[in-house]
Amino acid sequence: MANYYIPAHYLLEKIFDFEIINVPLITSKTIELGNKHSPEFVCTPFKYTLGTMIEALDMGANVLIQFGGGCRYGYYSELQEQILKDLGYKFELLNLITAGKANVKQIYKTIKRINKKINIIKCLYYLFITVKMVKYMDKIDDYIRQNIGFEVEKNSFNKLLEKMLEQFKTVNNPIKLYILYKKYLKKFKKLKINKPKNCLKVGVIGELYTLMEPFSNYYLEKELASFNIEIKRFTNVNYLLFKHKATINKALKKSKKYMKYKMCADASSNVYWAKYLGTNKYDGIIHIKSSFCTPEIGVMPILDKVAKDYNIPIIYFSFDANTSEVGIKTRLEAFYDMIEMRRK
Repeated sequence: MANYYIPAHYLLEKIFDFEIINVPLITSKTIELGNKHSPEFVCTPFKYTLGTMIEALDMGANVLIQFGGGCRYGYYSELQEQILKDLGYKFELLNLITAGKANVKQIYKTIKRINKKINIIKCLYYLFITVKMVKYMDKIDDYIRQNIGFEVEKNSFNKLLEKMLEQFKTVNNPIKLYILYKKYLKKFKKLKINKPKNCLKVGVIGELYTLMEPFSNYYLEKELASFNIEIKRFTNVNYLLFKHKATINKALKKSKKYMKYKMCADASSNVYWAKYLGTNKYDGIIHIKSSFCTPEIGVMPILDKVAKDYNIPIIYFSFDANTSEVGIKTRLEAFYDMIEMRRK
C-alpha cells in the first residue's frame, strides 16, 4: 500500500531472521490475478491483496502476514487463505487481527510461534523507530500534497522523496531518524513552487485502502495536482493507528445533525471531514471508494446533505477491476472545470 512497504520491510527485517520478500508494486497483473480468484461481489481491496499474496507466493514466500480491520476486511483472511490453499499453495498465514480487532497478546503469541528466539526488547525498540518513520513519512506527504501541484521543476518533489525514503531504510536509532526527517523537511521547503495565495483547494475523502494505494485510484491525486490544486487528505497510517478512534468520537459529537450513531470503518469520519471542508471554504470534495464498499455506500446520502448545507460541490468515484481510467480522468477534468468556473 503506497510507500508503507518500506517501514513494514524495515521492521520485519530487524526483528526476524528471515528473508523478507518485497512484492512488486501493484500492476494490472495483480488485479487480474485477484479478480480471477475472488468472489464477484467482494470489495476491491480483497482482490488487490489476494493478487499481491499470489505474487508473493510465486516469488517463494512461505509465510504471509495479514493485518487489516475496521470493516469486513478484518474477516477476509480465512477466505483468502482457503482460496490460496485450493489453488495448491503451501504456506502459513499469520492473521494479526481477531474478530476485526487487534489483540496485542495474540500478536505476540503469533510472532513467538514462528520465531521462538524473538527478543521482546529488540522488537519494541524497532517498533518505536518504525512508528516514528511512518509519522514522519505522513507529515512529509501532507506537505507534498499541498504543494506538488505548483512545483517549478517537474518531478522535483518525487525525486527528493525517493532519496529520503532510501536514507530512512538505513537508520538504526530514533535520533538519526529525527535528524534525517528535519533535514529533508527543510529541503522540501526549499524546493521552488509557484503557488498563488488563493489557489483552488480540494479535499479527498473515502475508503482507506482506495485512498492510500495510488494504483487503486488510478493516481487520482497526481491527476488533481496537474490542475494546480492544493490537496487535503486526512487518511494515512499514522491517523489509523493513533487518531481514528478519537476522530470518530469527535465526529459523533460535532456532526449530530447528520448522524446519531457510529458508522462502520471511515464512514463517520468522512461526514466530519466533509463538514470540515465545507466550513473551511474548500472548492470541492472528492469521495472515493472501492466497489461494493458497504460503509461508504451508506454514507453517500449523508455527504450529499452536508455538501448542500455548505454549498460545496462533491463528486463520487467508485473503483474496481473494470473501471475505465479514461472515464475517471474525463469526470475529474469536468469537475475541475466546474469548480474553476464557480471560483471565477
